[in-house]
Amino acid sequence: MKLVRYGAKGREKPGILDNAGHIRDLSGRISDIGPDVLSPEGLTALADIDPESLPLLDDGLRLGPPVAGVGKVVAIGWNYAEHVAETNTPPPSEPLIFTKAVTSLAGPNDTLVLPKGSTHTDHEVELAVVIGKPALYIEETASLDHVAGYAVMNDVSEREYQKNRGGQFVKGKSFDGFGPLGPWLVTRDEVKDTQDLDLWLDVNGRRRQTGNTSMMTFTVPFLISYVSQFMTLMPGDVVTTGTPPGVAFGMDSPEYLKDGDVMTLGAEGLGEQRIEVRAWNGGTGR
Repeated sequence: MKLVRYGAKGREKPGILDNAGHIRDLSGRISDIGPDVLSPEGLTALADIDPESLPLLDDGLRLGPPVAGVGKVVAIGWNYAEHVAETNTPPPSEPLIFTKAVTSLAGPNDTLVLPKGSTHTDHEVELAVVIGKPALYIEETASLDHVAGYAVMNDVSEREYQKNRGGQFVKGKSFDGFGPLGPWLVTRDEVKDTQDLDLWLDVNGRRRQTGNTSMMTFTVPFLISYVSQFMTLMPGDVVTTGTPPGVAFGMDSPEYLKDGDVMTLGAEGLGEQRIEVRAWNGGTGR
């Protein structure tokens, strides 16, 4: 299944894609795509619904993050060797874990408003994992049993905040809109191999990032097990798994995001995002 949340920000409703790729309204069956729906039992119940029996919605609706009630966003850094090399960083002996604020989450096509005065905002296309049942001290071989599905994540990063403002990654990763997620939550049964998915990202039509999850240093099953050694992963939590090479920070002459830029990005089988970049304009910037 491909699950979506559509509608105005903060008032999204649940939907599902039919076989033709059109959105069908699920709001008559469930209240939202939250932790209860992401459980194995919840997803089994959804799978029994024929999408063709649901109301057809208009194309062009705004899509929100495909998951509601996210408790935490856990991110993995430096998980692609070529990305590590381009940033002149020593290869990690264990996964680097940091967090992004839940308020950074955004829809896959929402406008990205740069932080006030930002000159070092960067892009990172990633495979995100959405947890479906609690995970604490789980074995690697059982990791995927705790996964509800997968989505595209853009781990937007303000590099000056990340590198030069006291050494805390979360400062550079958590501004509003710095976590575009979606367009869809693709359930686990539709992704046959988490370690063979193509990733890509363009800025203004020019390819910046190209990679495949086979390039990961630490695999998805290992990461879920590893993170569960330090915290309980709960249904609805998002674990985003690192980015391939091609970020602006790794360039000899970095080309950071600026007002008017357009990012397009995606992952094989998980859909695409299109994000326009705008400068801060006061107030909330939105």
